[in-house]
Amino acid sequence: MPPPTARITPVALLRRDPTGGTHPLWLIVLASVWMASLGNLALWQELLQMPGLAMARTLAFSLGFSVVIAALLAAVISLLAWRWTLKPVLLILLLIAAASTHFMLSYHIVIDSTMLLNVAQSNPLEARDLLNSRLLLSVLVLAGLPGLWLLRRPARRLPLLRQAMGNGILFLASCGLAVGLGWWMFQDLSSLMRNRSELRFMVNPLNTLYALGELALKRKSGGHSAAQAIGLDARLGPSYATQAKPPLLLLVVGETARSANFSLNGYARATNPQLAREDVISYRQVQACGTSTASALPCMFSHLGREAFEARQANYQNLLDVLQRAGMAVLWIDNQAGCKGLCERVHHASTVKSTVEGICTAGECLDEVMLLGLDERILALPPEQSRNGVVVVMHTMGSHGPAYYRRSPAALKAFSPECTTPLLQECSQQQVVNAYDNSIVYTDHVLHIAVLWLKSQQAQYSASLIYLSDHGESLGENKLYLHGLPYSIAPDVQKRVPLITWLSAEQQQRSRTRSACLKKRINEPLTHDHLFHSVLGLLDIRTDLYRKDLDWFAPCVGR
Repeated sequence: MPPPTARITPVALLRRDPTGGTHPLWLIVLASVWMASLGNLALWQELLQMPGLAMARTLAFSLGFSVVIAALLAAVISLLAWRWTLKPVLLILLLIAAASTHFMLSYHIVIDSTMLLNVAQSNPLEARDLLNSRLLLSVLVLAGLPGLWLLRRPARRLPLLRQAMGNGILFLASCGLAVGLGWWMFQDLSSLMRNRSELRFMVNPLNTLYALGELALKRKSGGHSAAQAIGLDARLGPSYATQAKPPLLLLVVGETARSANFSLNGYARATNPQLAREDVISYRQVQACGTSTASALPCMFSHLGREAFEARQANYQNLLDVLQRAGMAVLWIDNQAGCKGLCERVHHASTVKSTVEGICTAGECLDEVMLLGLDERILALPPEQSRNGVVVVMHTMGSHGPAYYRRSPAALKAFSPECTTPLLQECSQQQVVNAYDNSIVYTDHVLHIAVLWLKSQQAQYSASLIYLSDHGESLGENKLYLHGLPYSIAPDVQKRVPLITWLSAEQQQRSRTRSACLKKRINEPLTHDHLFHSVLGLLDIRTDLYRKDLDWFAPCVGR
């Protein structure tokens, strides 16, 4: 007589295998508990430092919150836990949790879709500054130890139906536990997420999974589609018919420069000694449209403005396309991690791999390398366009962190001692600020050289310069470092950026723009939204896209 069929119950599903294999559901539960506890050290650190709550209540809430996180993790993993995917999925999540914990603890950043996009678009040189022994130790402890145990532990092989039933039971039980416990602690949980909304980006590694899903949805909805043409009506304005000299605009894109550390804007330290001797105009109330290069750089060259750019359902061409379509020669020179697609349809070059002695070391170059051979680069542009005018965009390395000390040469290090390690938390805040300020002094030097070069071109061009940074930076204020926090919660220093202009006498006359008038408006609020329209106005490019109310030069034209 055949043996009776055993009933499949939740207990039976988790019963120990006599051959020694561990049930897959136990592996999921154990990994989820590990990641919810040790993998969320940054979150627990933030919770324990919150004022106004008794320690006992904070500990009780943290314990309940960790159970909710573990349950949600188990529910997510149960959807991916099959014979050939279980261990790879767990190992990947352990690695993500370990790396995220390191960066959140070290720099007090959070993980969202913008941060992931910024990481994905970083080049190896930028990534090098973030690789260190602490990162290795974090990965070894938080991912290596459980990963080694997981690899050495045999998992019980189950028939597909039995595995599916087990996964389904775990999914329902985990969701039920998360919802039930979340409802029980709803008052504290909702208050926390309302008052400290950035904490939801610290729930590890669910934050990364959510961000990946958000990026996938953006791609599906057209956020990464081919760029649609804009400015099809773009044309040269009346000034070009009678011009004696074509315009030459040098548009310098700063990197990680914050307005607060520019002496031109009232900073106590002399970080702009060379530009202070030039007739430049520095605007003090300029807001970036993003807190990272990946979000801010495409936005600042867009015609849409920040809110419309964030909500866009398709990609569009940018300012450079409009200028070229109107008939101007456009050149992008990059000393950084690329143009984020902005320069695909115009002439472009990279100086990243240059080997100029005294300027380039360890595989990267200081920003003045972009000015070397610039005359020859311009001569190589199509002459039929160059005769109308030239726009050169220089994408600088600027003050890119965390290795600020690498962004300035020894001869221009005005402030010491400086932090000489990417591990900013190992330095005093003053040392971090010293290294950062030295990078601003070097930016001042590069811009001064650029102005001198423009002056040397005045025999054949009406020259001008615009310098505008992509985003700001946190230097340890409130224990925050670097940048990239979600815009709604980012501190002002990550969003307030410098904007500096220099107009030659010929360009002022050509555009009928009065420098004295501009200087009276340096405290008026501006944003990245103004760049597109201000460049069009300054260069007299006509198109229906142009908005006079977003042209910072317009109020001073003809006065």
